Amino acid sequence: QVRLVESGGGSVQPGGSLRLSCAASGPLYSIYTMGWFRQTPGTERAWVASIYRDRTIYADSVKGRFTISQDNSKNTLYLQMDSLKPEDTAMYYCAARIGAISMWWRDYQYWGQGTQVTVSS
Repeated sequence: QVRLVESGGGSVQPGGSLRLSCAASGPLYSIYTMGWFRQTPGTERAWVASIYRDRTIYADSVKGRFTISQDNSKNTLYLQMDSLKPEDTAMYYCAARIGAISMWWRDYQYWGQGTQVTVSS
């Protein structure tokens, strides 16, 4: 069973930065795509960014501010978040998919427990 554990969330002022990490373990040979999603209470999980090998895609709302990357030697996924805005406040989830890159959360088979990001002055 693939296990994902997020870390790095916290509180930051608008304009600040945070870096989220997602440590993966288990049978990772079958994993093709990794992604980040976020969710606020009462809303559906929203896609943020995904990575497959060297290909990355971003939601328009974070493009130019967030950067997704992975270190295969450490089995770790990252999300560098810069120029944070109050509307970025959410629970952030790491996800893994056995398959091609996707923006649809239902396509991802494995999920972490989430890490809270709060952007407020």
